[in-house]
Amino acid sequence: MTRDDRGMGSAHTGLYPSIEPYESGCIAVDGGNSVYWEMCGNPAGMPALFLHSGPGGGCSPNNRRLFDPDRYRILLFDQRGCGRSRPHAGTKPDLRANTTAHLISDMELLRQTFGIGRWLLLGGSWGATLALAYAQAYPDCVSAMVLRGVFTARQSELRWLYGDGAASLFPEAWERFNAPIPEAERGDLVSAYHARLMGGGQGTQVEARAATVAARAWCAWEDDIMTLMPDCPAEAARDARQDELSLLALARIEAHYLVNKAFLEEGQLIANAHRLSRIPGVIVQGRYDAVTPAATAFELHKAWPRAQLQIVPDAGHASSEPGILRRLVAATDAFACAHEQY
Repeated sequence: MTRDDRGMGSAHTGLYPSIEPYESGCIAVDGGNSVYWEMCGNPAGMPALFLHSGPGGGCSPNNRRLFDPDRYRILLFDQRGCGRSRPHAGTKPDLRANTTAHLISDMELLRQTFGIGRWLLLGGSWGATLALAYAQAYPDCVSAMVLRGVFTARQSELRWLYGDGAASLFPEAWERFNAPIPEAERGDLVSAYHARLMGGGQGTQVEARAATVAARAWCAWEDDIMTLMPDCPAEAARDARQDELSLLALARIEAHYLVNKAFLEEGQLIANAHRLSRIPGVIVQGRYDAVTPAATAFELHKAWPRAQLQIVPDAGHASSEPGILRRLVAATDAFACAHEQY
């Protein structure tokens, strides 16, 4: 449930060359929101939608490079409240019109607006969550899916990430994550952080400072457990994530979704995987993923046998890790080939 997409660096082989959008804009949606979108690649190519992680992470130019620009018509959008979408949750922490159902509605509006019949979905972590939720709601509109680091928002997954799971692997980082929260509130860290993060919009300077401190600690915990090796290039992306408003937006939106159980029924995405029976997929999963452990990806694969599960033996969670990156690009290449042959 992270925003590591921005960690993909050009030093890795496998990414396609940098490209610029040939069209971009904003589309008005409900709740007074405006969603930024951009279109890249070949206007006559196979339609694909990239779903960034977080929620609240926003898209980056490197996300475009997961697709062959000669073969794909690539659509990216910043989900409500983050990136170039407005209002920005870093300045206005009113997220009442920001739920999973709202994001699915935005995706469907984009599909219809651009006259797309069926599209490939690519998403990692929260992006995988949103891809699954959309595909189960609109299975006839999805041609294929490429997922990474699967997160389905079950309580067991949240306990791992914010309870007694990842903490046992990273005790020093866990101690730092707990530090801003009084001991009496540490039984429910997500709620404790949520209360602090949602201050600072129209609140006092004290609340604003508390929200900033909380956002930095929240994001640092995820950064600390993201990769298998601490010198992975994902680390170099931290500096790009240090502006206060982006950190606040990310942490606020993530906490908002988690405190509301991602606006999903418990176990919904695994239980409804049968709705994906006609959709081919690839699930790319780091063996040593400490954010979204491999058990969830394995359960999804068992419930969705048309999806090929690829365990990367030398990777954690980040999309920037070489083995994960290579497999993501290989998957989009393979689906483009299949589309051309069809």
